[in-house]
Amino acid sequence: MATRWGICSAGKISHDFTVALKTLPAEDHQVVAVAARKLEDAQEFSRKHNISKAYGSYEELARDPDVDVVYVGVIHPYHLSACKLFTNAKKNVLCEKPLAMNAKEVKEILDSAEKNDVFLMEAAWTRFFPASVQIRNLLAQEYIGEVKMVRADYGVPRSDQKELGGGALLDLGIYCLQFISMVYNGEKPESIQASGVCLETGVNKTLAVILKYSKNRMAMFTCFTGVQLHNDAIIVGTKGKIQVPSPMWCPTSLVVNKKETQYPVPEPSLPLNFTNSTGKRFEAGEVRQCLLKGLKESPVMPHADSLLLAEMEDEIRRQVGVVYSQDCQ
Repeated sequence: MATRWGICSAGKISHDFTVALKTLPAEDHQVVAVAARKLEDAQEFSRKHNISKAYGSYEELARDPDVDVVYVGVIHPYHLSACKLFTNAKKNVLCEKPLAMNAKEVKEILDSAEKNDVFLMEAAWTRFFPASVQIRNLLAQEYIGEVKMVRADYGVPRSDQKELGGGALLDLGIYCLQFISMVYNGEKPESIQASGVCLETGVNKTLAVILKYSKNRMAMFTCFTGVQLHNDAIIVGTKGKIQVPSPMWCPTSLVVNKKETQYPVPEPSLPLNFTNSTGKRFEAGEVRQCLLKGLKESPVMPHADSLLLAEMEDEIRRQVGVVYSQDCQ
């Protein structure tokens, strides 16, 4: 039986996720409903993607008995309310990253999912690309020895609107941070040192972070919402290195000890808003496999990792001086 998806929000990222689902077998995945705050937006989305049901409120989607799992594609300041709406309605949830604005909100979402006994996963889609799967395999085999250093850079022009959750950390840094956390297998760093530039609006424009781990291991990343950076990553071990060429947040190639291998993603049936978005099919596949196994969280992106990411983000924001209204509530 196919996993039946409901799409929460008719925005750009929801479009790309729906296009990605269409690259998977119809007997495994079906999009049965979409919801937006304006009915006309949902109806336009449903026509474009051939979805049978369109709702003018998220509450209607939460009540739909034909939806097995909801993809939450709203912007991150609204993740808390959307996730709790669906978990309280006993719906399984795949929520875009970052899962929430701070660790307090993440705990609320995780507690709600546990209380209602539903599946929940933060959509850290990078982890599910075949290239990322190969990275984890190589690390498990100690192919490059003991990892001593991880570096990642991500910089592209982005919105500086604080009310939209804009900023170097939550827009871009989440990709670098989750990559580092994946390499170090969800280990908590011993210390974090962060520096950055904040605009008068309180949005961080640039960010540079150094993380110190046990056994003399390090990681660092830089983000900039004003210009294009190299947008690559590297993992250095005692016996070699793994390079992740741009775009490191949705990788389609790896260079392992100077040997490059390609990991392509399918071509889209409709134009995409973001790079390599058909790769979202891999996180959708993970959700389906978890549901078939009766799991409430993914072993690849467990709840503990989501909470650790939020706690690290909170510490980075504290050092850089970034405060959101959600921190004061």
